[in-house]
Amino acid sequence: MPFIRVSYREDQYKQEELPAISHAIHQALTEYFRVPADDYFQVFHGHKPAEFYYDQAYLNVSRTDRLLYIQITLKSGRTEEQKRGFYARLAELLPACGVRAEDIFVVLVGTGFEDWTFGDGIAQMLERKREVQPDA
Repeated sequence: MPFIRVSYREDQYKQEELPAISHAIHQALTEYFRVPADDYFQVFHGHKPAEFYYDQAYLNVSRTDRLLYIQITLKSGRTEEQKRGFYARLAELLPACGVRAEDIFVVLVGTGFEDWTFGDGIAQMLERKREVQPDA
């Protein structure tokens, strides 16, 4: 149930590059967080240079204008090992899409089941959780 927002400088990426980046992110999510293949919700935001800021060397990482901000909102509970594996997998997959590993900036935002609706005004994940739990 992750929701992904990817921000980038619009003058640094062509529209044709974005689908491969999207698929690489989803592949890493399915491998490390066991996200179902059809749980696929992503939004890409291109920004003008005057709207996009970053430090070029914070924590000794050399960033360029091709920096991607990848914010992933997902259910809390992933282990540190899963997160580290996920980050490493992105750093393996995204260079094939023309993204340097140094230009991959990821933020995971954890939520609860009650924080989601996928439409129809229903908290589907709460309903699914109730169906899985045995009666008390």
